[in-house]
Amino acid sequence: MAVTLKDVAARAGVSRSAVSRTFTDGASVSAKTRAKVEAAAAELGYAPNALASSLTTGRTKLIGLIANNFHNPLILEVFDLFTRGLQDRGLRPLLVNLSQASDTDGAVRMLRQYSVDGVIVASSTLPPSFALACKAAGLPVVHAFGRASPDVHVVGIDNRACGRMAAEVLLAHGYRSFGFLGGPERASSTQDRAAGFVQGLAGQGVALSYAADYTFDAGRRAMQVLLASPAEAYFCGDDLLAVGAMTAIQDAGLSVPGDIGLIGLNDMEMSRWQNIGLTTIRQPVAAIIDAAIELVVATIANPGMAPETRLFPCEVIERQTLR
Repeated sequence: MAVTLKDVAARAGVSRSAVSRTFTDGASVSAKTRAKVEAAAAELGYAPNALASSLTTGRTKLIGLIANNFHNPLILEVFDLFTRGLQDRGLRPLLVNLSQASDTDGAVRMLRQYSVDGVIVASSTLPPSFALACKAAGLPVVHAFGRASPDVHVVGIDNRACGRMAAEVLLAHGYRSFGFLGGPERASSTQDRAAGFVQGLAGQGVALSYAADYTFDAGRRAMQVLLASPAEAYFCGDDLLAVGAMTAIQDAGLSVPGDIGLIGLNDMEMSRWQNIGLTTIRQPVAAIIDAAIELVVATIANPGMAPETRLFPCEVIERQTLR
């Protein structure tokens, strides 16, 4: 039979309320009593019931973790860092897949039904309106990888600056005709990366094109169309798009970087593989995730805190896809 709070109290020689207080964050209990209870719990193999504790504290310690692009391998790194970061702080992630979702109100209702303490939107393609809907519902929310907003916490990168960085790199490598291959045109990350790229080229012509998703297949299909009249080099708004574009170029009997140069964004693991060696712009994913968790925890403790935007600098990683 499962060990109960009553069993621990009997073994420690204290009241059941003393055991309950020992395992309740912020509750008052003497050091001597705490030591007795913890020793008895260890001997009996007792673990407090998290659901029962939530009824007492009003906190479930659940954090809704929202994502919508499960075809991109980067999401695995994001989930790994988010789940470990939350668990290290005694919190539990509730993963919500919004890949095909169009009903924002329904998603917010579901989060409220599970009584999540807070929400982290981990997406560069979900619109800012989703984070705003969470805030309007009274949920502490942070938008990671989103566009800066004065209305909600946002942690991420300056996508316009990344576009300018890509332009500077291509110009420095001597390219004279340029293309932008972005993800979904509706995504704020795509819009900002394209705008920065155009700005960085300072009036030089650039052909803008957009893939249906931030996926390998979408990048390959988009480049197949572009090869009818290709530019010398492309800034791909995501590494996975760049790898798909590289495959299309090679399938057409051309080479990277001999015929066409490519630069991506993210520095995902496969970009470092020797047979890919993608030149890319690295965003500090781990730092972004740590800051997002820090902000959501702070907002849970202080729901009235003013919205904060934290943007982290990126860096160019030179490999072998530019001449």
